[in-house]
Amino acid sequence: MIQMAGVVPKTAMVLAAGFGERMRPLTATMPKPLVKVAGRPLLDYVLDKLAQAGVTTTVVNVHYLADQIEKHVAGRKKPRIVISDEREALLDTGGGIVKALPLLGKAPFFLVNSDSIWLDGVHENLGRLAAAFNPARMDALLLLAPATTSIGYSGRGDFAMAPDGRLRARAEREVTPFVYAGAAILSPRLFDNAPQGKFSLTRLFDRATEAERLFGLRLDGVWMHVGTPDAIVLAEDAILASVA
Repeated sequence: MIQMAGVVPKTAMVLAAGFGERMRPLTATMPKPLVKVAGRPLLDYVLDKLAQAGVTTTVVNVHYLADQIEKHVAGRKKPRIVISDEREALLDTGGGIVKALPLLGKAPFFLVNSDSIWLDGVHENLGRLAAAFNPARMDALLLLAPATTSIGYSGRGDFAMAPDGRLRARAEREVTPFVYAGAAILSPRLFDNAPQGKFSLTRLFDRATEAERLFGLRLDGVWMHVGTPDAIVLAEDAILASVA
């Protein structure tokens, strides 16, 4: 099955299996996806965005304090939740997706980090990703935020982007203008001949870069990097300001 450009994927995967160590002490007793920002769990922000975009089925992988996440999503109907269980072994981002591929189907799908929060601008960013994704040219289309204006982010960036949207990863001592905002559309072909077991998705992004099939789309709106307890306050201030 080939997903045509402009068609919104009906399936998604949310990465929710990690330990959230930088969010301690909050994650000593709860998984990071259930940490609340402005009164709502991080995971709910993500799932609501996917439902709003038209996604009908979302795979959520679980490992750390998995029972809490399973209980939290048990009653959700939109999108329908399917659990990918990694209790026996945490597989990292790449390995976790490979394990879940049979649940995701053969068409391109959304990938979203469970701690990714953004405020949409004029147009919804997941819809913009779908409109821009071209499987003939792309194995992955990543949502990118400007590093200098993202809330709670102080790093050196992740990618440089060519005028046509092709991406190049930041070199070790380089500063690049864009940071990965934790949302993407991936083609299953990205995982052809992927490693088995635990591995990082960045390995496949690097391979797609070499093949000139890794692309980016600049986020319309504001992205918030909610990686630590201190960053929660910054994110809450931005959310409250957006509705004032």
